Amino acid sequence: MSTNDRIRYISEADFETTVLHDSLAVVDFYSTECPPCEALAAKFEPLSEVYGNDIAFYKIFRQENKALASKLGVSSSPTLLFYKNGEIIGERLSGGVKRSEIVRNLETMLPTERVESLRAGVKQISTECDVLVLGAGPAGLATAIYTAQAKLHTIVIDKELPGGQVKVTHMVSNYPGFSEPISGYMLMHHMAEQAKAAGAEFRAAVEVTSLDLPGKTIVIDGFETITAKKIIIATGSSPRFLGVKGEKEYKGQGISYCATCDAKYYEGKDVVVIGGGNSAIEESLFITKFARTVTVVHQFATLQANKTAQEKAFANPKIKFIFEHEPREFVKDGTSVRKVIVQDLKTGDLETIECDGVFIFAGMTPNIEEVQQYFELDQWGYIKTDATAHTNIKDIYAVGDVASKPFRQITTAVSDGTIAAITVSKELGGV
Repeated sequence: MSTNDRIRYISEADFETTVLHDSLAVVDFYSTECPPCEALAAKFEPLSEVYGNDIAFYKIFRQENKALASKLGVSSSPTLLFYKNGEIIGERLSGGVKRSEIVRNLETMLPTERVESLRAGVKQISTECDVLVLGAGPAGLATAIYTAQAKLHTIVIDKELPGGQVKVTHMVSNYPGFSEPISGYMLMHHMAEQAKAAGAEFRAAVEVTSLDLPGKTIVIDGFETITAKKIIIATGSSPRFLGVKGEKEYKGQGISYCATCDAKYYEGKDVVVIGGGNSAIEESLFITKFARTVTVVHQFATLQANKTAQEKAFANPKIKFIFEHEPREFVKDGTSVRKVIVQDLKTGDLETIECDGVFIFAGMTPNIEEVQQYFELDQWGYIKTDATAHTNIKDIYAVGDVASKPFRQITTAVSDGTIAAITVSKELGGV
């Protein structure tokens, strides 16, 4: 619990006499064992020091105030509500809330001149550390576990919440040590908690204001400057989205980008694969080990995959092809996507494909937009490293899916992080 006297912890019994009677208030509905709540608390408390004289700051434990939460439509933690004269105003913020989102809402509640005065009073913070890890997926978390255990001051930064792509993976059944499948979210939760227990600090759901890699300095949320002796780039990669209606909304709800991760959940079912390159065809062949049928939808008249994969796919009775078509919409029915609306590129006609799930293989793209100018990259845009994770820049390392390598799995990411951490620990004289 916060020792900040500008934040009041209240219950449903206090709500009417406090929040509804204050001229301006912000309320944080939080839960225990809630990583997003912890990430928000790290922003909520310092912001109360800035805006607390003008706006009342409250925290309500959602698990013990369910009736109030339900009445207010609060169904997840954390959720921030902003009040003016007892009425909810502005945006309702939840999940991985960024500092700028909170500030934007707070400042709309105040006169312009007061906002300018408060901004001028924001204290700039400078922090030094031994190891700065950019990215909190499996590679970044493995790095942090090792370096923190080596007694190196380690800070992990992520624009989202810890976990990377894995946290939205339904189930993981091929990670060593778990005889039963474990949800991606819980696997990443365990890794993050292990890193914290070892002493690693986290700055989650933050915005990078500026980044100077050669100078080993990063500014986050506009007020904290962090300087490190070593920086590990573990920002991962992201699926190349198609931009089709329903794609982002239903990711993890019948739309997947990893056959190794999810094909096993389509035993005896009908699957649609989008794409015609190596990944699409090779993964389609893998999916046939489980699925009843695989329908490959490709925008061109011929496949772009290697000839060996093509021959195997054409010979597989479970796989059928729809050429010169593109998806236009994914339709969810119940808990999963059940239809794909595709368009014939020759005639313009729309067709509907019934299915139990969709796999999209339009390629991956490394998350290096802010740093790519610094590095030597391979032909696909990934960062080149040596066997010990060094990049072409002194004291800067790259691990996980952002690094150039032939295979990308959770285990290979953890391996990369381990190698980088041991390398850094030896170079810094860690235990």
